[in-house]
Amino acid sequence: MRGVFFLVGPTAAGKSELGAEVARRLDAEIVSADAFQIYRGFDLLTAKPDADTLAKVPHHLVDIAPISEAMNAEKFRKLALRQIGEVHSRQKRVIVVGGSGLYIKALTHGLSVVPAADPDLRAQLNELSLADLQKRLRNLDPKTSVDLKNRRRVVRAIEICLLSGKSASEQRDGWQKGLLNQGVFVFRERDDLSQRINQRVEKMFDAGVIEEVRAAGALGDTASKMIGLREIRDLLAGEISISQCIVKIQQATRRYAKRQLTWFRRQTNFKPLNLSLLSHNEAVKRISQLAKSFGVALGND
Repeated sequence: MRGVFFLVGPTAAGKSELGAEVARRLDAEIVSADAFQIYRGFDLLTAKPDADTLAKVPHHLVDIAPISEAMNAEKFRKLALRQIGEVHSRQKRVIVVGGSGLYIKALTHGLSVVPAADPDLRAQLNELSLADLQKRLRNLDPKTSVDLKNRRRVVRAIEICLLSGKSASEQRDGWQKGLLNQGVFVFRERDDLSQRINQRVEKMFDAGVIEEVRAAGALGDTASKMIGLREIRDLLAGEISISQCIVKIQQATRRYAKRQLTWFRRQTNFKPLNLSLLSHNEAVKRISQLAKSFGVALGND
């Protein structure tokens, strides 16, 4: 990861604008690490960088994949490493900007080799109640950080424990010992971030996100998980009002931001930076200086 600097954080924190300014200062290019902005279309729903931001420096892995294509961390890693290599071949540096935690981890430390699902074991586990699954996982992995309300993830974590003989927490602890730290984790105070999320969702509707969803074709499994998609489809089906739809998307986005914050605090060693305490220009300066300290810059400020 030489010549690569990471700028990560929750949705609506302001990463895209900061990343573009920092990259412009450092004569670098941006590689996006966003699970949904990688898809073509849905510019509003996925809050892709606007035209002015995209024009400041070259952006990669934005708007490149069809919405029917399944995407995962392994596939993203291959695409990103290839793109980073191309940027480096032009004697440019890379700023990786994004909020998809597993995609960031795939780049910084690769992906853990875990056993494939066992159909017979999966069937046995699926017969258990969620409460029984939670109890079993706690016994197998007392330090688990899995979302215990997510049945699919609980089942998968139990599978990994039983099939590998090693808990996910043990694997994570081993990974954390060698955490890469050439990056910055930006965040905002809770009220500040919530206000930005609420305003962004309202702007999405003003800009025509309903028509964007109405015009969409068939989606693959990954793209179908975009925040707001289900709510807007419920709106189009007449099941909820537009005001209810907006509130539901705002709530879902805030919950997602909370999960992102938890991930980056636990799973990275990047320098934290509270954007609520800084102006945009101050934040750009701080991040640029930090990037330079890792040898990411090509020239002077």
